Amino acid sequence: MAYVLGFGEIDRRQIAMVGGKGANLGELSRVDGVEVPDGFCVTTDAFARTVAIGGRLDELSRLEADDREAIRVRSAQIRDAIEAFVIPDDVAAEIIDAHARLGADGAYAVRSSATAEDLPTASFAGQQDTYLNIVGSAAILEHVSRCWGSLFTERAVTYRLRNGFDHKAIRMAVVVQRMVFPRASGILVTADPLTSDRTVVSIDAGFGLGEALVSGLVNADVYQVRDGNIIGRTIATKKLAVEPAPAGGTQVQEIAPERRDEPALADTEVLRLAQLGRHIEAHFGSPQDIEWCLDGGAIRIVQSRPITTLFPIPVAADEENRVYVSVGHQQMMTDAMKPLGISLWQLTSRAPMRDAGGRLFVDVTKALSSPKTATGVAEALGKSDPLIGDALRTVIDRGFVHQVPEAVSAAAPPAAPAPIETDPAVVTELIAASEASLATLIRDIRTESGPSLLDFIRADIQELQRVLFTPKGLQVINAAMDASFWLNDRLQEWLGEKNAADALTQSVPGNVTSEMGLALLDVADVLRPHPEVVAYLRQVEQTGGDFLAELPGYPGGNEARVAIEGFLDTYGMRCAGEIDITRPRWSESPATLVPTILGNIRNFGPGAGRQRFADGLRDAEQTKEQLLQRLRALPDGEHKAEETARMIDRVRMFSGYREYPKYRMVSRYFVYKQALLQEAERLVAAGVLREPEDIFYLRFNELGEVVRTQSASAELIDERKDAFRTHQALTPPRVLTSNGEALTGAYRREDLPTGALPGMAVSAGTTEGRARVVSDIAQADLEAGDILVTAYTDPSWTPLFVAIAGLVTEVGGLMTHGAVIAREYGLPAVVGVEHATELIRDGQRIRVNGTDGYVELLSQ
Repeated sequence: MAYVLGFGEIDRRQIAMVGGKGANLGELSRVDGVEVPDGFCVTTDAFARTVAIGGRLDELSRLEADDREAIRVRSAQIRDAIEAFVIPDDVAAEIIDAHARLGADGAYAVRSSATAEDLPTASFAGQQDTYLNIVGSAAILEHVSRCWGSLFTERAVTYRLRNGFDHKAIRMAVVVQRMVFPRASGILVTADPLTSDRTVVSIDAGFGLGEALVSGLVNADVYQVRDGNIIGRTIATKKLAVEPAPAGGTQVQEIAPERRDEPALADTEVLRLAQLGRHIEAHFGSPQDIEWCLDGGAIRIVQSRPITTLFPIPVAADEENRVYVSVGHQQMMTDAMKPLGISLWQLTSRAPMRDAGGRLFVDVTKALSSPKTATGVAEALGKSDPLIGDALRTVIDRGFVHQVPEAVSAAAPPAAPAPIETDPAVVTELIAASEASLATLIRDIRTESGPSLLDFIRADIQELQRVLFTPKGLQVINAAMDASFWLNDRLQEWLGEKNAADALTQSVPGNVTSEMGLALLDVADVLRPHPEVVAYLRQVEQTGGDFLAELPGYPGGNEARVAIEGFLDTYGMRCAGEIDITRPRWSESPATLVPTILGNIRNFGPGAGRQRFADGLRDAEQTKEQLLQRLRALPDGEHKAEETARMIDRVRMFSGYREYPKYRMVSRYFVYKQALLQEAERLVAAGVLREPEDIFYLRFNELGEVVRTQSASAELIDERKDAFRTHQALTPPRVLTSNGEALTGAYRREDLPTGALPGMAVSAGTTEGRARVVSDIAQADLEAGDILVTAYTDPSWTPLFVAIAGLVTEVGGLMTHGAVIAREYGLPAVVGVEHATELIRDGQRIRVNGTDGYVELLSQ
């Protein structure tokens, strides 16, 4: 076993032996033009030879990432145990010999290097410990033990729990490296840390050791470089520096007043650093986070790690400037998707979509290349999401996409389609055709298997597109939207009413998503009279699992099971993030619904579903009559009232259909999923896959190849699982450029109360209440009158809407599902509130103004 390796014996492939930091330093020491202070690594074999704590890690793995006190106690116990181990003589001898060869009288840095550190998928930056200016063999051995123990700092344990890393799978190496006592030091990143623009190098610099900057002890000078030119420079007042202490270790010293405002670097040094950063980035093939020291005239590199927080850039066929718009922000599902889900959505959509970071984006470059279409795209997308619209206008104003004026054409514009009649039979026919198509799919797919199943699904996706994008269906949806916009515009102009259509669209007929929320109230009515069933479901709420089979064992359990299964027969294909076919559906995990059912039993009485719909219908009819009466009192009032009445009828007749196409798309997806999982079971039985869910990490065409060849790459599937875990930690931007710049946009409003959070008004009214910040529908604990605050809501969240008084989301637009259902239920709602789940505290009292589009924080 190798207990010590010199840098010259190490390259980037030896992470398992020397950890991420050690592997990168060994690799850097081999790169021409890069100076790395000499050193060696105490390998993971030495750690394994010395440390025996396996039994303690099972208990650690069972902790919750939010249980800070338990993590603090357990991690401290493990650290103490590790530092109490005596380093075996043979291990100690190798460390001492390596130290002597470098020079026993010198000072050294002793630095942790875990096997899950400084990786392309996880940085673990700052999670383990580093010790500087360590002198003497005894001190080095002592600090090697401390580095081993720092694998179990409270912050490192929490990081692993949050990011799904197995404690047992990670081992610790230690880097021992000659100390550099620099005039200046700092951090260089080869992408703008604020915007993620890969064309910018950003350099933080300060006097003395870099520990002052890394620890946040002082403000840094900041320099930005693009294409060999300094494009930004901020010189900080630097009062303190970390310097070596005479007896070993470090100390904080005050900087002389006359030097505090001096630049840490000359311009020539800034440009040399930027050039060196690009050189290192090119070697590793990805943007880097680099720690550097200025030692006399030499730049010495003491660390380089991949930047793991940058959102990946979609792959393009050329190197032209490109602009991408997030699909997830339009679909109210910004979570990472698995490869099968991504590829199915790409096959379903007619828009050309690129994927990156587990998300989908539409390339709008071509549309932005024309002045006419660029404005139209920004306006159209801005109407559904103002932040996307503002970000696109920023891109346009910068001239990022070269615009070419369109040639003047003498051809007549295409004729607009004839307006569709306000006839309920139109919607009835559309739904009947969709139902018949789905029934055909269910009948015919049963006999398919093997390669023919994949061919069958690919062909059926064409039928799905036909149903989704039928011209008449799009006419109905557009007619409802146009009527809604007309009502808002005209009634504000004529009567001063803001967002008047919101109240008029309560309890519209035929909205399958709002009906779903009311149907779960009906389920609660069946269960409420049976206390034993309710008590059992409270246990299920805590433990989860398959509970339906156990229900008949309780008085009233048969009726309860029939009611829940009836709900699942109609809505069981739904779930959070349902556009990703790989997500578990309610039919596959019915326990997800239990908290909401129990909440309905607790918060409502019998008949609440029917009463809720009747109340909304009455409010809408009263609003209609009041508006028409006011209109008739105006000049030309009869005409205005007649026109408005027609538009109200139109919006109420057609608005419900808005939710139907996606409902049946998700139904179709579930049929595909069930068939594909049956095929996956056959692949597992044949030894091709380890588990059926492995197919989720293959694209559709790759799955077809696996089925055809009866061969799969376990290595590829494992890589995809690791990548998905990384993607889950990323926040997708609304707009992304080919330079990697993430643009969030801004509301640019000056009409807000002090401290209010701006957003988009999507459902009129104002309400106050307790904010409940919820990230998982299965964990929602809502009381009547609460205000739901979450990242996004798709149709699966609708059952929660019956209990709440208002809605706030970080993502959304005027016609996204949360907005539509909020209007139908008469809930004030504001969407597109950036960082709402961070800025609003759970339990805080807030006011939601769904008419003007902002949220006020009423308590601290």
